[in-house]
Amino acid sequence: MITTWWESLSVVMKILWGVTLTASLIFLIQSILTFIGADAGEGGIDADIDDGFDSEVADSAVEGGTNLLTFRNFVNFILGFGWTAILLQEKIHSIPLLLIVAVLVGVALVVAVMYLFKWLSSMQQSGNINLYKSAVGCNGNVYLTIPGERKGEGKVQISINNSVREYRAVTESDTLPTNTPIRVVEVIGHDTVLVEPLESLII
Repeated sequence: MITTWWESLSVVMKILWGVTLTASLIFLIQSILTFIGADAGEGGIDADIDDGFDSEVADSAVEGGTNLLTFRNFVNFILGFGWTAILLQEKIHSIPLLLIVAVLVGVALVVAVMYLFKWLSSMQQSGNINLYKSAVGCNGNVYLTIPGERKGEGKVQISINNSVREYRAVTESDTLPTNTPIRVVEVIGHDTVLVEPLESLII
């Protein structure tokens, strides 16, 4: 039955179906990876969940919210355009009108998804403000070596509210190797902290 249906399609419709189904699959995979935090950083479970959700959603929101020319938005456009053309082909007999409607739906979907991710990102960032402020004064350990004199970033794991969190970190002291005990002295970004070695506090 499927073979008969497929063979009855014109070349244009076969291409449209193929592109649309591919875009749908990619969209599904992107959505799953976004919400399970596939790009989570290394570290504990809490760090994985937080970093993965933050980085993926934030990146998607920034790209989708400020730049139309992204792969995600291209997939979203094809998704809206393709399904609209497929579903309305028998109801709208004018090809130019069908294309116009399909393009409008594709653009509308892109805009809707852009604003969705922008909203999710703003909610996530606003929800983390107090968390980042509470990081000041917390102790932890260097997870990835931090170059000295703010010449680069490393990573630290600190304990906040009985949970181990992972953040990017810089230091004004000498290079801090892995496992060096540290204390957070300032939050300098939404996921970056300034730290100093604990031994420097001992008189």
